[in-house]
Amino acid sequence: MKCNRSSLAVAVLVSVLGVSSCGGQDESGPPRWRVEVIGSSPHDPSAFTQGLEVVDGLRYEGTGMWGVSNVRVSDQVSGVERARVDLPGRMFGEGLTRAGDIVWQLTWRDGVAFARDPHTLAETGRATYEGEGWGLCAQPGRLVMSDGTPKLTFRDPLTFAETGSVTLHGLDDPKPNELDCAPDGTVYANNFPTDDILRIDPETGHITAIIDASGLLTPTERQRTDVLNGIAHLPGTDRFLLTGKYWPRLFEVRFVPR
Repeated sequence: MKCNRSSLAVAVLVSVLGVSSCGGQDESGPPRWRVEVIGSSPHDPSAFTQGLEVVDGLRYEGTGMWGVSNVRVSDQVSGVERARVDLPGRMFGEGLTRAGDIVWQLTWRDGVAFARDPHTLAETGRATYEGEGWGLCAQPGRLVMSDGTPKLTFRDPLTFAETGSVTLHGLDDPKPNELDCAPDGTVYANNFPTDDILRIDPETGHITAIIDASGLLTPTERQRTDVLNGIAHLPGTDRFLLTGKYWPRLFEVRFVPR
């Protein structure tokens, strides 16, 4: 179940990963990449992180769990929180993204997407959708959404109406969770419930690499946390922020081919 604390010790066969004995790609799957850690900073360990994004020097984060879900915006450099808004009732918050002057925030099984002001996070509208809401990111002219299946759905950034979809391939039963839309058109996705990040061509659905993000936390820290979840490209750089549900640290990293 998506909200359970579960072990992330996942055994992955070489034939699935597509890694040869020489470290290259074979015909059975995508190449394996790794994470290069540049540094880390404190992260709220009470945050059940569901969405993470950096835009215009602001870091947006959406959190989940019933009755305590919220969305917050902080200064990326100082970390000072500028605004925070709780979700109504017992809605379970999920992924978010900023598309121009709208911050869209998903809910898990409530079928509601909130439109918010990018500075105050005040609700400015709502849209509905079928199925579950998991991850969300913005590309020029469209949103990309995950729902717990191997499918990514495209949506209008103003109305949230569905405009198309693509099914992932290249890996058995991928479960894209939190999403990040990088400037080069690539979509990155946490592969629930593993420590892997999928590098995706959203035009074809092809998984072009699997990035191993294991080992970021110490074994002691890992005992008190849930899954890796949260990817945010740092504009103007080749770096990303990574964190997870109840993680005490936020990591600045690069994704590096092996």
